[in-house]
Amino acid sequence: MKIREFCFPEDHEGALGLWRSMEIGVQVGRSDTLEEIKKKLQRDPDLFLIAEIDNEIVGTIIGGYDGRRGMIYHLAVKSNFRKHGIGTMLLEEVEKRLRDKGCKKCYLLITAENAAAAQFYERNNWREMKEDRIFGKEFP
Repeated sequence: MKIREFCFPEDHEGALGLWRSMEIGVQVGRSDTLEEIKKKLQRDPDLFLIAEIDNEIVGTIIGGYDGRRGMIYHLAVKSNFRKHGIGTMLLEEVEKRLRDKGCKKCYLLITAENAAAAQFYERNNWREMKEDRIFGKEFP
């Protein structure tokens, strides 16, 4: 297994297929189109990582950094490759890259029903920020 940076546009179909195959947690939306991923990669391409085995995408993670705070999303591992440390390796690598950029604080979001993800992040020293409320807005 190797971890590498996302290659545009070659990896888009495989990553999108992985996200769509997730039973719970990864919500594919408007920001996951080829055009939107291209915009993301213009900012910090080194924070979009792929886990690959025999040229097959088996895991992804996307990090973002605005110069002050980090964000992590779309951590996904193909179901038959889970429990082998791939998610942990992806998370550790994106955390390292965020720290190297000077990031001091990072956030991530999980869906409320995703108890397995909550346990995974807790095992990796993330804490639920119960004192914060999250608001969102979709722009047309």
